Amino acid sequence: GISSTGAQVNQGCSLAFSFARQLSVMFAASTVMAACDPSSAFFGFMGVTSAIVFANLGAAYGTAKSGVGISSMGVMRPDLVMRSIIPVVMAGVLGIYGLITAVIINGKLDTPATYSSYSGYAHLGAGLTVGMSSLAAGLAIGIVGDAGVRANAQQPRLFVGMILILIFAEALGLYGLIVGLVVASTASEKGAGLCTSYAP
Repeated sequence: GISSTGAQVNQGCSLAFSFARQLSVMFAASTVMAACDPSSAFFGFMGVTSAIVFANLGAAYGTAKSGVGISSMGVMRPDLVMRSIIPVVMAGVLGIYGLITAVIINGKLDTPATYSSYSGYAHLGAGLTVGMSSLAAGLAIGIVGDAGVRANAQQPRLFVGMILILIFAEALGLYGLIVGLVVASTASEKGAGLCTSYAP
């Protein structure tokens, strides 16, 4: 009886030890970081593309729309053409916003093997933030610039009001630039170490 009881105890201990070993193996496997997804770089490059493309769309619309008004006004008042060129300059600055953001995001893509999904999504969000904000600002600058230079030719006292409206329209793109740069710059720190290199 004693020998059979001892055998049962030994069998129970061995089962407990094997169960504990399996638990430790499962826990160790669950703590191993996964390899980085190679498709994460797609989102980063889409952030670069969206930043420069949408910002240039806004700049192009603002330049074209206000340029039409300047050309129409310049037929009767050619002396006011250089004074009315301000909307074109402010629309061109929107393209610079997109250029700065695209270059900064592209600089963060130098280690594709350890580029995490978090960084890809953050850079996509930063690019869309700057691009769409600049597009909205370009639409406002184009419409205000077109109507403003025509009205300024007939009533010179409207010049200061037109400039103030253009400044606040330009600020929309600046807000997007600030948020986009903050998101893109902090993503490198927060997204580091979330996955291992997929390179062999």
